[in-house]
Amino acid sequence: MSDRSEIVEALASFASATDARVWPTIRSLLTPDAFAYSRSGPDAIVAQMQAHLGGVGPTQHLLGNHRVTVVGDTARSFTYARVHHVGAGPMAGSFYECPGEYDDSRVRGPSGWLIAHRVFEIRIGLGDFAVLRPAESAG
Repeated sequence: MSDRSEIVEALASFASATDARVWPTIRSLLTPDAFAYSRSGPDAIVAQMQAHLGGVGPTQHLLGNHRVTVVGDTARSFTYARVHHVGAGPMAGSFYECPGEYDDSRVRGPSGWLIAHRVFEIRIGLGDFAVLRPAESAG
């Protein structure tokens, strides 16, 4: 498989794991010193993702228009995303959709192409941003 294909597959794995809330998979796709979603390190990045998605219903991260540049064991990819979030709990019946673009810097490791730095630029915001919320505590 080409480097480009491996990177596109890694993008799809991250998106699928996010939609399924498989946090160990997300951690495995990040470098130990990764920076994403305004946080550093896999644990902090996952905690930030959980804070935004814990109280959300189903999500779908639809990716396309991949532009990938590989130089040795580093790569940069730009990927359009259309991300749909369905409200849950008190936000049931609402949605938030945010088309935008991922800008990822990657490093090739023994397990594949890992995200070292990620920025998601929201280009359009539709619906109610308040849909993004942490899970409600049980106590």
